[in-house]
Amino acid sequence: MGLFDFVKGIGKKNTASAEPQPAPAASTTPAEPSAQEIANKLLGHIKALGLPVTGLSVTYNGSSDLATIKGQVQSQADREKIVLAVGNIDHVAKVDDQMTVVTPAPESKFYTVKSGDTLSRIAKEYYGDVNQYNKIFEANRPLLKDADDIFPGQVLRIPA
Repeated sequence: MGLFDFVKGIGKKNTASAEPQPAPAASTTPAEPSAQEIANKLLGHIKALGLPVTGLSVTYNGSSDLATIKGQVQSQADREKIVLAVGNIDHVAKVDDQMTVVTPAPESKFYTVKSGDTLSRIAKEYYGDVNQYNKIFEANRPLLKDADDIFPGQVLRIPA
């Protein structure tokens, strides 16, 4: 798919990790996580969502806020969900998708949530019917746990 831009600092804080983290040492200012720590948390976040991918690897470049994802997925939908799972995290500004898809399919459209948006409003814009909001919600599961849990700057999949 290529390179995707996201809004850095607006995404959800990522506290997921592949393994338990020790308690931070007491200090007056919290230390910025290293690029490797962020990459490990992104990897843990993808695994925690249960998205099916083989040979998954995630790297993170802190100077450019770029996350690079490699691996193989069965469907285009899984590929897009993984890109969005990584891109909608606060440290990430760009995602370089280097994954391969076993069964290629047309790409979904992506939509960046604006202040005041709801899934119903987005459904009205794309499908002409507010009641199609569930189509967008289901296309973004497990990234969304609740149809009302969207935030400005978040990027969503909009299926055809």
